[in-house]
Amino acid sequence: MAETAPLYDTYMRAPLRFERGEGVWLITETGERYLDFAAGVAVNSLGHAHPHLVAELKAQADKVWHLSNLYEVPGQEKLSKRLTDATFADKVFFTNSGAEALECAIKTARRYQFSKGHPEKYHIITFEGAFHGRTIATIAAGGQEKYLEGFGPKAPGFDQVPFGDLDAVRAAITDATAAILIEPVQGEGGIRPATNEFLRGLRQICDEHGLLLVLDEVQSGVGRTGKLFAHEWAGITPDIMAVAKGIGGGFPLGACLATADAASGMKAGTHGSTYGGNPLAMAVGNAVLDIVLADGFLQHVRDVALVFRQGLASLKDRFPDIIEDVRGEGLLLGIKAAIPQSDLLQAIRAEHLLGVPAGDNVIRLLPPLVVTAEEAREGVARIERAAESLRAARVKKSA
Repeated sequence: MAETAPLYDTYMRAPLRFERGEGVWLITETGERYLDFAAGVAVNSLGHAHPHLVAELKAQADKVWHLSNLYEVPGQEKLSKRLTDATFADKVFFTNSGAEALECAIKTARRYQFSKGHPEKYHIITFEGAFHGRTIATIAAGGQEKYLEGFGPKAPGFDQVPFGDLDAVRAAITDATAAILIEPVQGEGGIRPATNEFLRGLRQICDEHGLLLVLDEVQSGVGRTGKLFAHEWAGITPDIMAVAKGIGGGFPLGACLATADAASGMKAGTHGSTYGGNPLAMAVGNAVLDIVLADGFLQHVRDVALVFRQGLASLKDRFPDIIEDVRGEGLLLGIKAAIPQSDLLQAIRAEHLLGVPAGDNVIRLLPPLVVTAEEAREGVARIERAAESLRAARVKKSA
């Protein structure tokens, strides 16, 4: 173990040091192989060292890395056209991260109301259990005290209501309300999907009251649920959507998508980014879409997700003392533990499988979208061994 580095003490890191990755596997400096069902928290959508992504990044690196948005960037034009062709959107703003994409979405919604002659409309309705990033605005939008504590007054303009409660949404609307912001599947909050009926209800409420529907698809987007974006399952479209994580396949990349009307207030000078949309990110983002938009890819996600979900459901039935529930959609899945989450995560890691902790005592399982059915079954087998070891330890302790 290397000596302690002079880093901020903001992360509780696992004592693992990975040297390289191959597909759905990570390999430590000592050669141990781990099945990576964390995927950099849903970032490595195509796994590690995907040959197409590597080739496109290397080719761009030999040309130009950074230009800034003082000039036209052909890669931005190509990627934005592909995103708008595949979605509800007419306009795209490129960022470096999910939090930045959410900042752009919030600004776009508020600026829309301002440009329509309603500067008083800047409040955004959000939901309990949400996570939208770690900037001052996005921690206020998320509303969780553990992220707000110690950072001064909460940024104004966010009104939080219970997740899934349409009556509470209607009651929260005032003359100052500009938009509604929601994750179709709460990731950090514990893999809690919004029902299709709830999302349709939000769309109807926005239409009735002249509000914008803003979706945070940072974790649920780019094929993660088996559709290109999770809201497609409900048959609705938003006005604004924040995207990141999987769209870059491991390279820092985010985007804010919007209809032409919703983006009409964002004129020259109202927003910007030095690095957003840089040529390296655009090369990788286009490479990701080459794969994700290919015929049969999303069907593959759905097929493997069914195998994985069925395997996890079997474990829930066999180990109710360990696994309380299995949640999620597609390859955005969560195990709600019947024991302390940290105990189950540690046991899974001992079987050389990686997952991600979340709220509500849940462990997220977010394998790369290229995972095979065989690899999904291997993941289930490792979780089974972890559950068996935990049960055996509890029996021994009680004996």
